[in-house]
Order: sequence, then structure tokens, then C-alpha cells
Amino acid sequence: MSNVVIIGAGGVGTVAVHKCVEAGEVFSDLCLASRRLSRCEVVAGLVREHHGRSVDIEEVDASDTQALTDLLKRRKADIVIHVALPYQNLSIMDACLAAGAHYLDTANFEAPEEANFYYGPQWACHDHFRNAGLTALLGSGVDPGVTNVFCAYAQKHLFDRIDTIDIIDCNAGDHGYPFATNFNPEINIREITLPGKYYENGQWIQTGPLEHRKTIDFPGIGPRDAYLLYHEEEESLARHIPGVQRIRFWMTFSESYLTHLRVLQNVGMTRIDPVEFEGHNIVPIKFLQALLPDPAEIGRNYKGKTCIGCVIEGVKDGKPQRKLIYNNADHEIAYRETGAQAVSYTTGVPAMIGAKMIAEGHWRDPGVWNLEQLDPDPFMEDLNRFGLPWHVIDRDEPI
Repeated sequence: MSNVVIIGAGGVGTVAVHKCVEAGEVFSDLCLASRRLSRCEVVAGLVREHHGRSVDIEEVDASDTQALTDLLKRRKADIVIHVALPYQNLSIMDACLAAGAHYLDTANFEAPEEANFYYGPQWACHDHFRNAGLTALLGSGVDPGVTNVFCAYAQKHLFDRIDTIDIIDCNAGDHGYPFATNFNPEINIREITLPGKYYENGQWIQTGPLEHRKTIDFPGIGPRDAYLLYHEEEESLARHIPGVQRIRFWMTFSESYLTHLRVLQNVGMTRIDPVEFEGHNIVPIKFLQALLPDPAEIGRNYKGKTCIGCVIEGVKDGKPQRKLIYNNADHEIAYRETGAQAVSYTTGVPAMIGAKMIAEGHWRDPGVWNLEQLDPDPFMEDLNRFGLPWHVIDRDEPI
């Protein structure tokens, strides 16, 4: 049994707490911590309502390494599930090292002052965690996370050689708002407005933001327009899948969403640098975030499904193969179960499963790891058990 501290009380944190409770005695003590104690109180109330179990709550600024270290020591934390902002990855990793706790996050590090997503600063912590006898799991969400495990499963069971990977991500849900993001608006918009990038033949190919579009038939949903953008699991998969020739990432956006985004960009509301306004410096995208619906609270009227998976091409027993490994999640079902929409659900469930892999010793090697480096089988079993059933089908058409 392990003492767990979950940092972040948004939609993903809400799901992670519910799923830790569902996992039973694997997690002996649960604590939810956030800068917003009021939000922790809401989540704790949902858990009492759904499961009849109390969850301890704490107020902490995860950017304050010393304050977080003190909290982790006081809670005797064995594992930290970090589902707050990726700006805080390094400060939380430092606190885990100081307090002797295993670490897990769902997105790679990003510096607040620059819109770049990269694993380098976290990979550099490998020896520190190895020497401390601690495990750090990077990107135990859905993408990155589940998609990485899908690739590891394909490498272990479905292919002798993987040539190409196309990660596909479709949210066909309708939340009823004119414009809203499904997770932190600042991170979401920074990610989408970056130039695109994909890996091919040992090189990174740059593209314009959302320059390339393809119509993809998503199981359980149907054809949708998807756009090529850069996503962090491409970096780790290019490093850890031997011989892979190409990796791309595709995500769907409605025309309404893209129109709103273009207008916001054109008037400067997506800028990440400070501007002076009436004697004060404000960051436009942070002000925009304050105006948009809270992603943790948009699930009530959300309808429709998501589809996230990997189209993988390669060779098995000397024959070419093209497989799709995927999951569908339903917004209404996710909300009834946890009070959060399906985008939060598909990230919160694998966050708990990753912590469970550490707690049960399946993934306990000291050091810093991406999920495709680890045995996929126990994780894949728990996806089926905890609400994210997956499927493997032959794919006739390439992406």
C-alpha cells in the first residue's frame, strides 16, 4: 500500500482521485493538494458522494519546492501524481527527490516564458532519481501516455519492426459553449499555435501551425478533419522505438474553434509576453484564460465521444502490417462517473494507472522513464479494468 499525494484539483485531478479510490487498497492514504483549496473541497465532496470515502486536502503552491517538500514529508508520501501545470514539473521533481517520493506527470516540461515542449530538462534528472532509488514516470496521461503504451504493446506483440506511427486524437463532443478548451486554456492554446513538426528519417520536419490537414475515419465517430501539429510523445518515441522512420500527430478541431482561435490570435489575445495596460503588466493569454470556461466545470452538458489511438505500420513475420490501436470514451458516461468530461477522464485514468504500476512494483526501476520504455502488458490490462477499453483492428488505408 502507498501514500499518494495528487497535485492539481482540475478536471484531471478530479478523475485521478476517483480512480485512486476505485483502486482500493493499492493506495492506503490519499491527499489532494492545490493552490485552490476551494477546488479541493469540491473534489473531496464529489468523492464522498460517489464513493463514501473521505480524501484529505491541502493548500500548496507546487512552484515552491520547499513548501511542497515539507508537505510531502509530513504526509509521508510514497508517490506524487502531478496533474497541475507543466511549468511546475522540475520544482515538483526536486521536491520528490528531497522527500523520497516517486514522481509521475502527464505532460512534459514547459518554461513559462517560451512556448516549447521538450523532455530534455526532465531526462537530465535520470541519474538523480536512479541514485535516490526513485522512479519518475514522464507523460502518464493519454497522449502522451496511453499512446506511448500502445506503441510499446505493438512493438512487443504485433510487429517485428515498426516503420511509421501516426497518433490520432479526435474529440467529437459538444459542450455547448461558443469557445472553450478541454484542459488548461493557456497550455492548450500555446500548443496549438506553435509551428508544426514531425519526425522522418532521422530528422525533424518543420511546418506552419495547422498547415497540413487530412480527413481521417475515426472508429465510433466517423470521418473528421484532423490537423498535423507537434506533440511531445513524438520526441520520446523517436528516441525509444528502434528503427522508426516517421512519427506524426493529428488532432481534430471544428471550424468554429479554429475561427475563434484565428480571431484571438489576430487581436493579440494569445500572446505569452507581458503587455502594459493602465500601468500594469498583464500577459494576454493569462487574461484570456480568466475569461474562458473552466475546463473542470464544462462536463455537465457535454455529449459525444473521443477517439484516441495509433495507426502503426511495419512488418510481422516478413509481411507488411497496418494496425490501429485505439480507445473511445464517452463524455456523458465520464461525467456520471466522476463529474468530469471525457478529455479529463482519458488523462486522469492513466495517471492513476501509472501510479498503480509504481505501487505494485511493475514499473519500479529507479530513474526517469517514458512509458514506451516499460512493459506495456499490466498497464494495458488496467486500461480495460478502469474504464478505457482498447481495441486493435486492421487499417486498410494509410494516414
